[in-house]
Amino acid sequence: MEKFTVPTREEVSPANQANFDALQKALGLVPNLYATIAYSNNGLSRYLAFQGAKTSLSNKEKEAVNLIVSQVNGCIYCQSAHTLLGKMNGFSEEETVKIRTGRATDPRLNALVTLAKDITESKGRISPASLDAFFDAGYDKGHLVDLILQISDKIAMNYLHNLTKIPVDFPLAATIL
Repeated sequence: MEKFTVPTREEVSPANQANFDALQKALGLVPNLYATIAYSNNGLSRYLAFQGAKTSLSNKEKEAVNLIVSQVNGCIYCQSAHTLLGKMNGFSEEETVKIRTGRATDPRLNALVTLAKDITESKGRISPASLDAFFDAGYDKGHLVDLILQISDKIAMNYLHNLTKIPVDFPLAATIL
């Protein structure tokens, strides 16, 4: 199988070099998985625009979705990155682990995590009970669309890492059984 390495700034297109510079300025680094997207001349710009689009989900809700989807898809890179980002958005370490097991303490967030897990595991063929609980928790159809888009964002990154196996450049997430 082809081996993937993380491309350097000098190895990517001029447009991606500008993206690297913007990421470096905003984050203080270019995460390895983002750099890997730069194998495509247009992929990183497309992904950053998609990821940065407005959504009805809060940053904390997005991180909860990212955690459970990454767990379901077995992506250690994204589990690790979103454990760190989840803590930056108000979750404790224990809460990030609990979310990765498919549960959240807050009832509204629990409905979101449950539905995100169900959608990911069933490829969209969900149980009516998890959708009803989502709506009963105060979410609406717009939230549902934004949830599906958030799941699709994370699936793309999960699959990219699971296929490339580039090095994780975040503190490793705790292993859960």
